[in-house]
Amino acid sequence: MKKNRYSRIIAGCMSWGDWGKQFSTQEMTTQIHTSLEVGITTFDHADIYGDYTTEAQFGKAFAKSGIVREEIQLISKCGIQYIGKTRSNRVKHYDYSKDYIIWSVENSLRSLQTEYLDLLLLHRPSPLMHPDEINEAILILKNQGKILDFGVSNFTPSQVELISGKTPVNVNQIVFSLTENTAMHNGSLDQMLLKKITPMCWNPLGTFFKETTQQTDRIQKVLNQLTTKYQASEDQLLLAWILKHPANLHPVIGTTNTTRLKKAINALKIDLELEDWFELLVASQGHKVP
Repeated sequence: MKKNRYSRIIAGCMSWGDWGKQFSTQEMTTQIHTSLEVGITTFDHADIYGDYTTEAQFGKAFAKSGIVREEIQLISKCGIQYIGKTRSNRVKHYDYSKDYIIWSVENSLRSLQTEYLDLLLLHRPSPLMHPDEINEAILILKNQGKILDFGVSNFTPSQVELISGKTPVNVNQIVFSLTENTAMHNGSLDQMLLKKITPMCWNPLGTFFKETTQQTDRIQKVLNQLTTKYQASEDQLLLAWILKHPANLHPVIGTTNTTRLKKAINALKIDLELEDWFELLVASQGHKVP
């Protein structure tokens, strides 16, 4: 799988619809164009976003955009049966039966008004998932040209091994940031680097802008020095910290603000010095490295 198949910065679409901005079709079309203009070509979806409505809203917007399908990459996820207004589920659960995976992908294709997904991810691991059944579904979808690539989301290394024993796993989308960097210590990023699995990460800015804690206070003190040194903003430096990891992480960013999108792309140009990178890690951990 080519490493440059997806844009290094990915547009997360979870908040574009009913779970956030509630964009109109025209506003969503504009947002797609804006993303492409700054260099973001990959759009991250999941069937459940907006209570199973955001994909269809995006599909209408993309159909009106005039953009050639091959110019963008569409990611979607399946497997979560969510409690909401659009489905009669009694309890939130996961379904990775062959029939459900195929049905869900076909439903996403209709909603997004596309003939294929560039990438399908299993949204979260289920204790009842069986690699053989998942493999059957993925083989059918790939042979029919409905998905080009396959991966998982929020899977531990052992869960990746379980699935990849039958079906090649090319992507794992995990939570990762300076404030939540467990993936560096539980083997997830080691596995992806070793097996050439592309890591994508959601919530890449972590809790820094959301909470005031001892951890964020320590990070703030370091960033106060580094923003001047690198002539960069705090969010750019938080992204640059992620981007320096050798596993080649692809941050999935949720912002729809044009200025912040441009700043995220410009973070790609920042190469943190080694000790600056570790100083931020120490600030996050609250103690020196072992």
